[in-house]
Amino acid sequence: MLTLRTLCDRRDLELTVLVPGPEGALDCEVSWTHNTELPDPSPYLRRGELVMTNGLWHIAGHPAESFVHQVQKAGASGIVFGLRREMRATPADVIDACRRAGMPLLELSVDVPFTALSQAAARTLAEQRQSTLMASVRRGNALADAISSGTGAGGVLRVLRRDHDLRLAVVDRMGHLLGSAGADLTDDDLVVVARAVARRPPPLEVALSDDSAALFPVGVFGEADAALVCLRPAAALDEAERGALEQAAHFLGMETARLHAVQATEMRFAGELIDMIFAGAGASRECAARLKTFGIEAGDPLAVCALALADEGAGVSPVPANAVMAFFVSEGVPAVVAPGGRDTVALFPWRLTEGELEASMTRLLDLVDRQLPERKAVLGYGGPAGDSTKLKVPLMEAREACQLLARGSSAARMARFAELPSHSALLGRLDGQVVQRFADALLAPLRDHDAQRGAQLELTLRTFLANEGQFAVTADALYIHVNTLRKRLTRIGELTGRDPMKFEGRVDLFLALEADALVRS
Repeated sequence: MLTLRTLCDRRDLELTVLVPGPEGALDCEVSWTHNTELPDPSPYLRRGELVMTNGLWHIAGHPAESFVHQVQKAGASGIVFGLRREMRATPADVIDACRRAGMPLLELSVDVPFTALSQAAARTLAEQRQSTLMASVRRGNALADAISSGTGAGGVLRVLRRDHDLRLAVVDRMGHLLGSAGADLTDDDLVVVARAVARRPPPLEVALSDDSAALFPVGVFGEADAALVCLRPAAALDEAERGALEQAAHFLGMETARLHAVQATEMRFAGELIDMIFAGAGASRECAARLKTFGIEAGDPLAVCALALADEGAGVSPVPANAVMAFFVSEGVPAVVAPGGRDTVALFPWRLTEGELEASMTRLLDLVDRQLPERKAVLGYGGPAGDSTKLKVPLMEAREACQLLARGSSAARMARFAELPSHSALLGRLDGQVVQRFADALLAPLRDHDAQRGAQLELTLRTFLANEGQFAVTADALYIHVNTLRKRLTRIGELTGRDPMKFEGRVDLFLALEADALVRS
């Protein structure tokens, strides 16, 4: 950066500081030099320019106070008064005007022309730009080496720290810390950054627990998958630091793309393995070989879990696989993680007790909750199974339990299949079309009757079953007489062929309502 101090330090220019201006003024950036003898040069000045004058306007009788004021109004970085043989000292009123205005004033020797000052400024700027370019090239080579050598985000941050004293971290959109150098982010900080990355477009700065932090989006094809976090406000970064951070963010985008490609291959490989086990091929050599590539022995005791997001109005969707994998990595447990259409399945070795398995699954669900606080996550799990040949049933039960929980068949958010209500579990195993036909056969006549006559037979049935068949309680809840309730129940029996006043009839009607809710979810 070209500054007044840079020029003053050059002995060949023979510059003398007459008025240093406010503190730090000599170190402010000089954008260029401007030679003028106009009494008001402000229309032609750009901010940061250094004004050079021989004071011909002063000889013509124009006041120094006005000249200095106009120069200051234009945002000039300072004034250089060039001495001439006819004027071997800077006029006192010029010095006094600069001192009152806080405008830096330098005096140029009579033996040094303004062209020498302009040439020195040009050479300095050229050298600095060349130095900046060379630094960028060297840094680019180092960043490329860091990426190609497999050091990942941590290697990129170390390259940055060689040249700049910055506290840095890389955080992805799920709140995972991908790398850190000098930055200690709390769990709350990670959540703040993750939410910022998810915004379109991401903000340039966020407030963290320690201080404001500048964000530099990391991603490919215009989508931010992560952020390079600098624990310093954006306004406090100089041009060189911003340039280095932006350059590093581009290289991190390449690393992110590489990781996505690797993860996509792993997920596809994992999905094929889960399909093999689901199809009953757990004893095959290929299944054992594939398990081994994930660090799992086919003969080990194995457990399985399935996770889904259940949002009202948005249906059921899988939990992001990278969130699930991050949990098993943090626990030091090898796992096969495969996202599906409606859930994400994880298969992992487990030699501890069933109570400890439940505790581990609770920690997994808590982690997903922290990363996706605005979504409802559910988890079904099963096992441990003795080996991969015995994993099909726990796998099926974990996935079915997950879907039943997602459909609201239980108030719980985590359960084994056997812990769920038996009717929900049994209905969940039937073909969807069979369940639909069963529900329609009993409920369609009631709904047609209600639509044609404005009656409330379905509501009456639901209220009667909810009150465990108690006539007086149901009548009070519906604000009708008990005799009216009996007539409605009789009509329900005539339309459905199931008498709600008998136990077996109530069971069929209850299952029809549950089946209808299951299909509609």
